[in-house]
This record gives sequence, C-alpha cells and structure tokens, in this order.
Amino acid sequence: MTTAILEELVAGHAASMVPLTVDQVHEMIDAGIILDGAPIELIDGTLVYKDRGVAGDQPMTHNPMHAASVRRLMDLLATWCKSIGCFIQCQLPVTLSKTSAPEPDLAIILGDPDAFVDRHPGPGEIASIFEIGHSSLRFDRKIKQRLYASAGIPTYWIVNLRERLIEVYLQPDAVNGTYSSRTEYRPGQSIPLTVGGHVLDVDVAAVLA
Repeated sequence: MTTAILEELVAGHAASMVPLTVDQVHEMIDAGIILDGAPIELIDGTLVYKDRGVAGDQPMTHNPMHAASVRRLMDLLATWCKSIGCFIQCQLPVTLSKTSAPEPDLAIILGDPDAFVDRHPGPGEIASIFEIGHSSLRFDRKIKQRLYASAGIPTYWIVNLRERLIEVYLQPDAVNGTYSSRTEYRPGQSIPLTVGGHVLDVDVAAVLA
C-alpha cells in the first residue's frame, strides 16, 4: 500500500478498504499466494510485516538480540508450562477474531498441542502472550495491546529491549481494548506469572541478559 493511498484514507477521501479474513488468508496460503511461514501477520484485516529488529536495522531483519530473548524466555517457561498442563507456542498464529491472527513471539496455550492440529488457538485458550520489542515498541504498546485486551488475554508482557525492562499488562478491559494494570519490572526483580492458579517467579535479568 502506497503512502499516497494511506494519506487519502486518513483524510477520508479514498474508497473504503475491504478487510481480509483469517479464512481468506488460509486460502491464500493453501493456494501458494502467500508462502507458509512468511514473516507477516493479519492485523485488523490487513497483512503486515512482523518487526523483529532493533532501531537502525534493515526492514525484515531478525535481530540476534531479539532472537536471544525469545530463546531465554522460552527456556524459562517451557518445563513449567508442561508441568501445569499448558504449552509454549513460538511465533505462530493465534486467532483473535475473524480479521486478526497475530503471531506473538511467545504464547502460553492451555491444554494439549494435539488439540490444535486443524486450527489455531483462540482467545479462551490463551493464558499469556509475550512480545519482544525494540523498534516495534510503539506497535506492541498500541495495536497489539488493543488486540490482546479486546480478546480478553489475561496477561500480556512486552520485553522492552530498548529500555531493558519488562512491561506487564493485567486485567484486560475487552470493551475499551486496554489493560487496567501496567507494571514495569527491571533487572534485580522477579515477575510472578500466574496461569490457572499456578505461579512462576520469572527473573527479569535472566530474560534480558
């Protein structure tokens, strides 16, 4: 989409856009129009590139700092999740509505992985979502937060690589698309992650190191 079209849309002069649906995107993948595993996600009916870089990176860069934080957090959570009847999903879609299927860096999914062989997890099956952010921070705080809160996701973390802290959002307000609680945690602190009555204390330094 060109800048000119976006400017016209904002000004209210362009024709209305027709949002894509999750089913349509799946059909496009099946037809080979979109490559399976391509670095894109469906947000509010629009396909957007996933930003896994840091400020100054070239577009589409999968930055090593970002990747390292994903691995650290996954290692910290995986065994615990399995012990309480959940599993970790890494950079794969969750279906939040007919027109939104974001691909968070990590998500804790309730139940058995075999229950999702023919569909992606939906809102009631997602316990927590984690995004690793640097150049994507504004998008993670605005658009992603609205999507996750509107879907009623109980816990949303942004691992803020730029400021070396973790933003924890709790108490989703689905009507307004916001979280009522926001807390910042820094190295030297631990975060109580709660899933189904089970609590894991996550060392902030171990995620950011």
